[in-house]
Amino acid sequence: MAKLLIIDDERAIRSTLREILEYENYDVEDIDNGVDGLELIKKKKFDLVLCDIKMNRMDGMEVLEQALAHSPDLPFIMISGHGTVETAIEASKKGAFDFISKPPDLNRLLITVRNALDRGTLVTETKVLKRKASKTRDILGSSESINKIKETIERVAPTEARVLITGANGSGKELVARWLHEKSQRADSPLIEVNCAAIPSELIESELFGHEKGSFTSAVKQRIGKFELANGGTLFLDEIGDMSLSAQAKVLRALQEHKITRVGGEKEQEVNVRVLAATNKDLLKEIEDGNFRMDLYHRLNVINIHVPHLTERIEDIPVIAQNFLEEICRDYGMPVKTISDEGMVALQRLPWSGNVRELHNMIERLIILSDKVITGHDVTAFANPGGGTNIGAAHSVHSAVTSSNGTPDYEKFNNFQDYKDHAEREFIKFKLEKNNWNVSKTADDIDIQRSHLYSKIEKFGLKRVTE
Repeated sequence: MAKLLIIDDERAIRSTLREILEYENYDVEDIDNGVDGLELIKKKKFDLVLCDIKMNRMDGMEVLEQALAHSPDLPFIMISGHGTVETAIEASKKGAFDFISKPPDLNRLLITVRNALDRGTLVTETKVLKRKASKTRDILGSSESINKIKETIERVAPTEARVLITGANGSGKELVARWLHEKSQRADSPLIEVNCAAIPSELIESELFGHEKGSFTSAVKQRIGKFELANGGTLFLDEIGDMSLSAQAKVLRALQEHKITRVGGEKEQEVNVRVLAATNKDLLKEIEDGNFRMDLYHRLNVINIHVPHLTERIEDIPVIAQNFLEEICRDYGMPVKTISDEGMVALQRLPWSGNVRELHNMIERLIILSDKVITGHDVTAFANPGGGTNIGAAHSVHSAVTSSNGTPDYEKFNNFQDYKDHAEREFIKFKLEKNNWNVSKTADDIDIQRSHLYSKIEKFGLKRVTE
């Protein structure tokens, strides 16, 4: 509930404004002078202030200046019975959101309050996102696939092209989206993120396009949607494959016409938004199953960036692990630990079903539980606290490429791709056997689409051995 402060030396005005705003479900306090009002602003957190201009003890303009010096993002609506254009301009120059004459028109007042609160929310959200952007991690690694992603970002980011980012959970799709925004012409405007999988299907349209008061049961006030909040900037639709078909139709229209309509509204709003989307699903398979619109897919997929699984770029693991090691130790305020060569090799042998996100969590766990030097034994001991299946799979792969004396037998492979194919085959075979050849369960276990797993089984010629 938004918290509002009214500063006015006329009791009748304070009472009227308070009654109106409390009826609209705002939490309202009032005070009769600027000095005490300024003290309240310094002691408490308010979302909006309505302040009279002509008051005893302290002028409203002076309150405005001192309050904004203390809380620069606090929206102020100035009110006065002696309103002139000059006064309104002066208030605006000093940082007021708007100026209203006494007696205030009810509709104008409520609309102004809503808009000021929405602007305050947008300012806060933008600052949070900019703080996040300033801490955006580098895309670490020098493998061929990562270098290709970096090159694509450099080429595509300055354009207005829509980008569809694909890849498994935890592979770094969000990081790619952030860098596309960071290097774009819209970098100074907001990057608004929406996790389509985390929002119930019945609320996704309201989240994206906003709604008018009374448009549905819980719509107690007007709400600005993410498309409007991202106006002039970038909208990142994460897990787009989980969006409902009705919402997909509206997103398609917004992309085609650059206009949106709030839920329950009739007025069209023009929006200037660059859309980036990401998914861990096979959208072509989703289209085939009737879960995703073909026309939206082609609208979003102007440029495709696929983020590879961590096991497809194991040569990048040392630099990523070292970066996480330094970052986490710094955050914990402890001396930076080291990973032995043996420990690094052990990390590279793991299957990494959770990708880079899992690697980050693993490094944090090793920092907490290991001594100054993280060894291969530490990696083996702490890799999978839930039961050790990761280590079993890794051991299966490792033993398949070792000679009788226990040292790696890499002579049997002509190139790195041959080794990766062999390791992937052994890993999938291990998981299938572990799950008694239940393909659906195995696909969930290793976090790939069932159709992809069938393709891998066919590619590697895997067959169930029956007694």
